[in-house]
Amino acid sequence: MAATQKPYKTKTKLSVVAELIAPYQSLYGNSISLLTNSKKGLPAKAALDFLTLSGFSKEEFQDTFKTNVKTIQNYVSNSSKLDAPLSEKLLKSFSLFDKGIAVFGSADAFHQWLNTPSYGLGNKIPFDLMDTITGISLIEEELIRIEYGDLA
Repeated sequence: MAATQKPYKTKTKLSVVAELIAPYQSLYGNSISLLTNSKKGLPAKAALDFLTLSGFSKEEFQDTFKTNVKTIQNYVSNSSKLDAPLSEKLLKSFSLFDKGIAVFGSADAFHQWLNTPSYGLGNKIPFDLMDTITGISLIEEELIRIEYGDLA
């Protein structure tokens, strides 16, 4: 059975996207930085920032990141940090969205692609692969192929 396009439901403004990504760009600039910052743990607010940036519903966020939004909100109110695996997944996701927006020219166009079956990903919906680091890496590789016009 072929995957079908998921409903498109976000209209994130580019200025909001830039504001949300900017504080995290230096944290995932290279693999060592990503590793170091993941191990330190991100402030819990990073998860809420990503939720806003991504346009994911709370349920999609919870399924993708295997954590409850209410728990994240409690961490924010307690000024808690996220654990290393969640921090790593969030930083990889911020990096992915940064790349996707650069490739597609806007957050809206990237959101649209993220919810559309992709030939280079075996006709899977990219969003459905975001629940693992390997899936995020596969999406990143597909974005690089798109960026260089290698769609065959």
